Amino acid sequence: MRIGIEAQRIFRTKKHGMDMVALSLIKNLQQLDTENEYFIFVNDTEDPSAINETKNFKIVPLTPAPYPIWEQKHLAKAVKTYQLDMLHCTSNTAPVSCPVPLLITLHDIIYLEKINLKEGTWYQRLGNIYRRWNVPKVVKKAAMIFTVSHYEQKRIVQHFNMKDDAVQVVYNGVANHFKVEDPEKQEVIRKKYNLPKSFILFLGNTDPKKNLKGVLKSLAILEEKKIDYPDIVMPDFGKEVLMNMLNEMKAPLLLSKIHLTGYIPNEDLPAIYSQAKVFLYPSLRESFGLPILEGMACGCPVLTADTSSMPEVAGDAAIIVDPFDPSAISAGIEKILADNALREELISKGFKRPPLFDYKKGALDTLTAYKKIHAKQ
Repeated sequence: MRIGIEAQRIFRTKKHGMDMVALSLIKNLQQLDTENEYFIFVNDTEDPSAINETKNFKIVPLTPAPYPIWEQKHLAKAVKTYQLDMLHCTSNTAPVSCPVPLLITLHDIIYLEKINLKEGTWYQRLGNIYRRWNVPKVVKKAAMIFTVSHYEQKRIVQHFNMKDDAVQVVYNGVANHFKVEDPEKQEVIRKKYNLPKSFILFLGNTDPKKNLKGVLKSLAILEEKKIDYPDIVMPDFGKEVLMNMLNEMKAPLLLSKIHLTGYIPNEDLPAIYSQAKVFLYPSLRESFGLPILEGMACGCPVLTADTSSMPEVAGDAAIIVDPFDPSAISAGIEKILADNALREELISKGFKRPPLFDYKKGALDTLTAYKKIHAKQ
């Protein structure tokens, strides 16, 4: 088989969720499959060392362009140029015109739900507009749809009025480097980012679903109650964004409790998770919630949300709260900080969750799907 995989963003320096999932899938396929030919279509950008070619895996940089043009023009053309037997698009969208069987990893359909297209950055808004146009078209043409949780599978099936077996669940997994780091490495990373000796960790971005406002409101409640809590570390946020929100909340002094680090590469995150007193992940909506498992693998107590896929991923190994209620978030933080026995219980249960989510199994399931699709041609 000649298999094309869209992995447009895996070479960018600042990788995020879907980029890391695509990268892990490809690396595991490289180990599993030495027979079929693979063509990995990418933007030739800043981090070409992210993955190496092997005998049957060829990296194909396509002409750099804005994502819709890259996908609809250059990727569509590459399907014919490289005489593919199938194309797997890994990041929700795909070429509308594709002459071979199309497989799509549909991480979520949040952008098709009732959302405010005026919230978030311009980049996020334009991305949502493109997905709202593209996804309904390509889903109808797909030979196979993958998604990352049973929650999302039900949402997709319901939204598009499909049969259950039209959407296959392939769980995300936890990369091997997510583990409790040794004290020496922790100290190196602490100094690198000038981290406080004790801190709470919040990973998110300016997308409203990540619930930055809810987290800030929960901190304001802790302040009002005069609860002693550690500083909160927030990677990948700008000071201006935070100040705008804090001024809107009339709580500008909260900034003194927030430690901004800028973007943190994936390889540095385990040492940060390993030091955090609490990992906050109270998103409003997720298709999976990979950081929940990353935090658990590193021995960090996790607080997450009772919505969408997060209870499915966290199981009984996290404090689960209503993310729309800042007082519930603040109460959860307070509970974890005050109860050492609870902390140890969460850590112990947390170590048992990541092994249930394995990238190698996901790659094997994906390869099985490739073979089934090819057999039908």
